[in-house]
Amino acid sequence: MSDTQVFRIWIKASADRIWTAITDPEWTAKYGYAAPQFYELQKGGRFHSTATEEMKAYSEANGFPLPEVILDGEVLESEPPRRLVQTWRMLMDPTTAAEPFTTLTYDIEESGPGVCRVTITHETPGAPATAAMIRGNTDAGAEGGGGWAWVLSDLKSLLETGKVLASA
Repeated sequence: MSDTQVFRIWIKASADRIWTAITDPEWTAKYGYAAPQFYELQKGGRFHSTATEEMKAYSEANGFPLPEVILDGEVLESEPPRRLVQTWRMLMDPTTAAEPFTTLTYDIEESGPGVCRVTITHETPGAPATAAMIRGNTDAGAEGGGGWAWVLSDLKSLLETGKVLASA
């Protein structure tokens, strides 16, 4: 199995709007797993995401610990609104938290009038649990493990319709 996974989608939105939706915590809290993500958008800048109240309630009800910071990493490249490269590590699960940082790249390219191609490339050498998680579980419900394909689909839905998949 490859240590690199690529996910791609076309979105009817400007590159600036897509960039903002990927990097602004007010936007990242609206789609995907709805946890706000925070970026210092310069080389060496910090990246992190915090647990939502729903995540905290779920972990408490199911008796497992949940850290306040659920994702962390460092910005390696920031070229708004075209390219973001960062390290990425999932801290919610002890198995993925023990794995090395992975490398996540967002590429946003215009592909026609008002349409952009968004490509996520996630390199996961030495991180098999992270690789399995981002691949998604096609047997699960959308929110229960859809990985990057589901996150991109939810982003597309939000930008094009104003609604996320769960409310569409």
